[in-house]
Amino acid sequence: MTAISILGGGCTGPLIALLLQRRGHVVTLYERRPDPRRHSVPAGRSINLALADRGIRALEQAGLMDELRPMLVPMHSRMIHEIGKAPLSLRYGQKPEELLWSASRAMLHRALIESAVAAGVECRFGQSLVDADFASDLATLEDVDSKHRYSIRMSPVIAADGAGSVMRKSMMRAGLCSSIEDVSPHSYKEFHIDADPSGAARLSPEHLHIWPRGSHMLIALPNADNSLTATLFMPTAGADASFAALEQAADAHAFFEREFPDALALIDDFEKQHLNHPVGRLATVYTNNWHVDSRVLLIGDAAHGIVPFHGQGLNCCFEDCLALDRLLDEHSDWQSAFAAFSAERRPNSDAIARMAIDNYLEMRDAVRKPSFQLQKELSLALERRHPKRFIPRYSMVMFHAEIPYAEAERRGEIQLAILEETTRGLRSLDEVDLAYADHLVMERLTILAERAS
Repeated sequence: MTAISILGGGCTGPLIALLLQRRGHVVTLYERRPDPRRHSVPAGRSINLALADRGIRALEQAGLMDELRPMLVPMHSRMIHEIGKAPLSLRYGQKPEELLWSASRAMLHRALIESAVAAGVECRFGQSLVDADFASDLATLEDVDSKHRYSIRMSPVIAADGAGSVMRKSMMRAGLCSSIEDVSPHSYKEFHIDADPSGAARLSPEHLHIWPRGSHMLIALPNADNSLTATLFMPTAGADASFAALEQAADAHAFFEREFPDALALIDDFEKQHLNHPVGRLATVYTNNWHVDSRVLLIGDAAHGIVPFHGQGLNCCFEDCLALDRLLDEHSDWQSAFAAFSAERRPNSDAIARMAIDNYLEMRDAVRKPSFQLQKELSLALERRHPKRFIPRYSMVMFHAEIPYAEAERRGEIQLAILEETTRGLRSLDEVDLAYADHLVMERLTILAERAS
């Protein structure tokens, strides 16, 4: 039995705290913000979550899925909204179980905290990490209200304190790691779409809705109460389609009238929401070392923050928790478990970070092009013809937790080359030489190894 401190009580912190407490350790969780069971999330700060296979498996391991499932909304397809065209539904996968689940971040966060507390985790809110001294093995924290400072011993500490991690910055100052925070030139702003007066959803609740516009896009995810959370992604600065150009409500309203007229009609109090909801920044965090011997481990966004365009940020963090829990069974001491965790997870987190950026280009632009839609159709056909060799990259990431992110990226590059080569200059699947496509699949793709689920 070990006394373990978890720094950060977002969603990753309470999940790893719960898993460690169930292993028989004594776990204390420290979080800077107030208790989410008593305080609501500020408006415009949610970014709904798209739970996929990796996140679902972690929640099942934690014993939370039976409780959470009624609060999740299944999404089987993207719905593409283009100006002057009928909405187009593009299914994510071809099996009934290949779904994404829309989840309220606030709802999930509260459930994780409640479960951690019920398991015996001590949660101390309003406690902010100030610094870490690796010579004395002490981390300094401050009570947000009283400003009282005190120290805890790092023996060990697991830092789940997010993309702006104070622990990671302390490690950097001590020369124990290097880190790059790659700030995206694009930002986001949220809008809320209420249910209609009868309580019904104003858009299909079985879809993730996308309004792709090339340099920018709007998306909307359904909520369990039939409302939707819409998020605008666009350049932070610039003369035209940028947040800097839309500071005034009248300018934003005119922009939506031009770019998203059907969505604008669904957003009540648009001007008020525009003024009151903040612009959020986006960044990718790359860190070369995630642990300090047996004393400190970075986990989740503290080690590898990614942009949200593949819906894998929290899924990846939850997969971290499962990996660490498994590696603690395979290693007899914290240092070797932490080292193994870093070696296993870093190549995969780097891979999903790159794929998330790629997926933004796909969502805001490529998804509306006939060439993309043809390649999507062919990829599903090849999956049916070669289910052990060809699985679309998106499906590998979202629906196959047994396939590591790095392997999905590697195979995805091979598959994209096959799709491009066999559809170049073509307009329909009927024109594709499927025999040649079969040949390329057999030649370039090995059979996927069986992995334990």
